Amino acid sequence: MFHFRFDPILRFLISFSLLVLAGLGASGPASAQDRRQNAPGEFDFYVLSLSWSPSFCEEATERGNSGRSQAQCGGRPFSFVVHGLWPQYEQGFPEYCQRPSPRLERNIMTSMLDLMPAPGLIFNEWDKHGTCSGLSERAYFETIRKARAAVKIPEDFLQLQDAKTVAPSEVEDAFVKANPGLPNPAISVTCNRTRLSEVRICMSKDLQFRACEELDRRACRREQVTMPPIRGG
Repeated sequence: MFHFRFDPILRFLISFSLLVLAGLGASGPASAQDRRQNAPGEFDFYVLSLSWSPSFCEEATERGNSGRSQAQCGGRPFSFVVHGLWPQYEQGFPEYCQRPSPRLERNIMTSMLDLMPAPGLIFNEWDKHGTCSGLSERAYFETIRKARAAVKIPEDFLQLQDAKTVAPSEVEDAFVKANPGLPNPAISVTCNRTRLSEVRICMSKDLQFRACEELDRRACRREQVTMPPIRGG
């Protein structure tokens, strides 16, 4: 019986060609995304991330970083504070869109401490997310202030004196009730193992509430979480 044998070199060339073709086929749809990836101003919507400050402070204490978070955790009693305003794609997100990033003026940083009470956070948010907005430094942080002003914090969370156990859906519903026009698909809650971490709200480029289903896929899946009480005063 005749047996056909592949020459080893021929076998290698065939395998290599198949890999190249497979790679080309896989990269086709992604290349369009890659052309836009990390281009300043080229994004679909924002996520306003509001961090529950008492959870952050308890975690900082547990990690032994309480000294570094003194500005946020040792004085004024904070409830929800702004973590950031993040440009997003419908799938995925850009980051660090200018390297090196334009230097953030110190007076702009200090002007934001009432909303974002941590200088290091403000500088990092500009480098990582602000540079993707297509806005100047001052315009980006003015947009953060406008976005925060568009969201009302539910009364129950403003002066929380005792730890509260809640379902993530309860927190979402409280924000929806307090903010006319905010639909449930536009908001999600994140958590760690036991505590509520953040409330994230999707907004269009002109800061109108909008749905964002991908955000919900990264939401907290626990039945209940703890909201530690507000500290400081």
